[in-house]
Amino acid sequence: MLAEMRKIVAKIPKGKVATYGAVAQAAGFPGNARRVAWALRKTDGILPWFRVLGSGGTILLPKQAGAEQRLRLEAEGVQFRRGRVLMEKYEFQFKKRR
Repeated sequence: MLAEMRKIVAKIPKGKVATYGAVAQAAGFPGNARRVAWALRKTDGILPWFRVLGSGGTILLPKQAGAEQRLRLEAEGVQFRRGRVLMEKYEFQFKKRR
């Protein structure tokens, strides 16, 4: 399960974001958004972990990690409004599973 979720996160392109729920759904495990966080915990910086957000485009990571996430996203051109990513503009749409 975690390996499949990591593969999905790797598909999110620069300048785009996805929610934990969307990653879980795309990996074939709907309702397992919290497991996506576990899948990203020890990725040694290989995966673009910072492109995964809470529902509605919110950063869920605490303090320094959340600040780093926002800086990385802004460096890729992702814009925020009232502390949330503009999902209508930056949300990555995964291809439907067959």
